[in-house]
Amino acid sequence: MKNLMSIIVVSFIVLLSGNALADQAKHATKDYMPSLITETPLQGRMLAMTIVRKTIGTIQTNKDAKHRVRKMYAEDPVLLMRSVELVNLEFRIIAEANNYWKK
Repeated sequence: MKNLMSIIVVSFIVLLSGNALADQAKHATKDYMPSLITETPLQGRMLAMTIVRKTIGTIQTNKDAKHRVRKMYAEDPVLLMRSVELVNLEFRIIAEANNYWKK
């Protein structure tokens, strides 16, 4: 009886673990950056923008707050230029990883 109870408990734990992993997989985000290597500088630039967007989205998870802030920086040239600086930093890393697309 003791062994049967142990088997039931272990089975239940394994079942719960499997469900937890399945839930994690459902909520996992697509790998938007499988590599920094891109075929062209334009693809590298687009990847840099994606990295910045995803980073901000990860940090600021409140959708309403993100939309409020967007309205603020959409009209502020200084804040827009700061966004461009972030993209430029990411693009530099990507360009270096691609050996500046030298063949």
